[in-house]
Amino acid sequence: MITYRDAGVDIYKEDRIIKALLSQITFKRTDSFKPCEELIGHYAGAVEFGDYYLVLCTDGVGSKIVVARMANRYDTVPIDMIAMNVNDAISIGAEPVALVDYIAVEDIDEEIARQIGKGLNEGLKEANISLIGGETATIPDIVKGIDIAGTVLAIVRRDQVITGRDIKEGDVIVGLRSSGIHSNGLSLARKVFFEIGGMDIHHKLPYGKTLGEELLTPTRIYVKPVLEMIKKIKVKGLAHITGGGFRKLRRLKGDVVYLIDNLPEPHPIFKEIQRIGNIPDEEMFRTFNMGIGFCVIVDKRDSEKVIEIGEKYGIPSYVIGKVLEDIEIGGKKIRDKVVVRYRGKDIVLE
Repeated sequence: MITYRDAGVDIYKEDRIIKALLSQITFKRTDSFKPCEELIGHYAGAVEFGDYYLVLCTDGVGSKIVVARMANRYDTVPIDMIAMNVNDAISIGAEPVALVDYIAVEDIDEEIARQIGKGLNEGLKEANISLIGGETATIPDIVKGIDIAGTVLAIVRRDQVITGRDIKEGDVIVGLRSSGIHSNGLSLARKVFFEIGGMDIHHKLPYGKTLGEELLTPTRIYVKPVLEMIKKIKVKGLAHITGGGFRKLRRLKGDVVYLIDNLPEPHPIFKEIQRIGNIPDEEMFRTFNMGIGFCVIVDKRDSEKVIEIGEKYGIPSYVIGKVLEDIEIGGKKIRDKVVVRYRGKDIVLE
């Protein structure tokens, strides 16, 4: 049995490191461009700009770039980079509008550059944003291979930002299907397949795909359906399910319980990772999206409309849970937690 920590990633240590870093940063502007205090610790940060917030998100693709190098295929990872950013931006109700990218390389040839350009264009189109600048740096003493990151600018009216503050008991959680592993947990997946399983990038999985095809399936971009949901429905909370899985729901309103008790069957890739690595359910849910890439929290009466819009964009969508004031587990009442009810047991995600 192995864990994400065994693969070199400790999500709880990362939480502590972020807190240590932020504890030393006390300066903030206090003029008309001051930051939005309500969004600190949320999916995206913002500064005031008249009646609007200017929203910024930055992210890369993590160790998925290692898989791209193994497969010598770079046309999907730029889509992941864009997805990781824009899916965070829409989680506060903001509309992404522009991207600047950063490509750091040991060395690069024209064919790889063309592949990256192709992926960037596909991601830009799907997210409906423009690439307005960036930087390519050749730094062989620092980077071995290639790394891709980017920063997205988004915008939202100050009176329309969605933080989760309106979430209440009885609201439902609608899950939007992921396209697969997305861009999280790749360190654990690589350890399972390539070290424990002794496979290579061309290994054919039981359901027909090769490992390379499966692991390089790009992260789904949820911009268009979620922005339509916001326009047509009273959306109370939005969560991009990335590293840490459903723990991400805790970025929304605290002091409630998010109960996930009606999950669709996880993608076959997750079953293979769990089987080969002998990974317990708890660790799977702390590491992977397990088939749900985005969550929308609404009043129960609005859930069918959310599902309808998701399906309109070709994204299977389901009511996967609900919001409770508290829940009793093992004779003890708890709140401010995410609880996943799976295979007859309750998994509490701290």
